Amino acid sequence: MWWLGRPHATLDHMRPLKRNDPRLYDELADQWWRPGGEFELLHWLAAARGALVPRSGRTDAILIDAGCGGGLLAPHVAGLGYRHIGVDLGRSGLELSKQRGMTVLGGDVTALPLADGIADVVVAGEILEHVTDLPATVAELCRVLRPGGLLVLDTINATWLGRFVSITLAERFGAAPVGIHDPELFVDPGDLTTQCAKHGVHLKVRGVRPSVPGLIRWLFLPVAARGAMIPTRSTQVLYQGIGRKEDTQ
Repeated sequence: MWWLGRPHATLDHMRPLKRNDPRLYDELADQWWRPGGEFELLHWLAAARGALVPRSGRTDAILIDAGCGGGLLAPHVAGLGYRHIGVDLGRSGLELSKQRGMTVLGGDVTALPLADGIADVVVAGEILEHVTDLPATVAELCRVLRPGGLLVLDTINATWLGRFVSITLAERFGAAPVGIHDPELFVDPGDLTTQCAKHGVHLKVRGVRPSVPGLIRWLFLPVAARGAMIPTRSTQVLYQGIGRKEDTQ
């Protein structure tokens, strides 16, 4: 019944996996670039994330996309002057990223296979709510960032509202694949800001939310809505963070 929300496209053939199991992304590999698919909202978040990345002023600039998934950020930073390097555990996502012109590396965000201070920009989009060691992950994101470099991220807040919207509502109405998130891993912005400051990155956060018309079109019509994430005062559900690493020179 359409009024009960859009159906999940892939649930019938998925193996029963625990929440936040990385293998879920391989099960859903065909959804990364499917118009109106299970990852539609991730496209909106990628666009909002890309809007925070400035044009490079260096000919050899590098952007590290930590937890790059299927490469959704690629079209939003193309032409900004960066070598776009994606790191992820999922082979299917890395292959899709490679097809979109990214350099890809298999690896864990808690131990990035990259040298210190290599990146002009580090992007961590919708990955922090999936890691089991937040301090180690933040340390790695900051380690590979050069002095003066920019950290851009977005994630889900560890509030009751964040859990209700991202789990109860999103899974019920088809706005997120069932089991893709573990609410115990959602990230408090105060904790995240403190962790970043330990490594010389002074993070500022702001809330974001999906545009209501776009969300309604996507949930109840069998087409890609291509809506947008828009800024909001509340960080209670989704939020972005941006900060520069101290230049000690």
